[in-house]
Amino acid sequence: MDFKSSDTITGPRSEDVLPDTATAAVKVVIVGGFGVGKTTMVGSVSEIRPLTTEETMTQAGVGVDDNRGVESKTATTVAMDFGRISITDQLVLYLFGTPGQERFWFLWNGLFEGALGAVVLVDTRRLEVSFDVIGRLEERGVPFVVAINFPEAPRHNLDDLRRALDLPDHVPIFDCDARYRESSRDALMTLMRYLHEMTPATA
Repeated sequence: MDFKSSDTITGPRSEDVLPDTATAAVKVVIVGGFGVGKTTMVGSVSEIRPLTTEETMTQAGVGVDDNRGVESKTATTVAMDFGRISITDQLVLYLFGTPGQERFWFLWNGLFEGALGAVVLVDTRRLEVSFDVIGRLEERGVPFVVAINFPEAPRHNLDDLRRALDLPDHVPIFDCDARYRESSRDALMTLMRYLHEMTPATA
């Protein structure tokens, strides 16, 4: 296709342009089982319009996908979610939300490449969907924090949840509401502080 001199070529929207002050960019993954709120978290906290790959759930998934507890869910992520948030004028986080259905987990390998850390979203009504997720992070050596989503779900003592999820004492676990920007941002800040604490001090 030939462009004429009068044709207008537009670039990214002004709100999508990376701030001039940014000097460091970090990749973070948002992980968890099916329907735990990963797309919601990326969407609530991203300062740019998030990229999503949600598709309508069809009869093809019946008997394949475990939707117990989230029967009303009508769409699912099939590749990834993507967003961005500036933590400071200098530090920018690139957020990658993983697909939750096990049949799409083969995509996780690429999403984990270069990731500095992860936020694991957990629904207390379906703790069992988190076991394999945490196991995969541990196998790959990806540092992570655990955010208990859905305030309307049954509340449990965090120490009891730590034992149920078999989390080491040093892994942060805390309550979160992924629907709200402030809560999602706090979860990411908790991850950043945890990663900072893990970094050996230099003389």
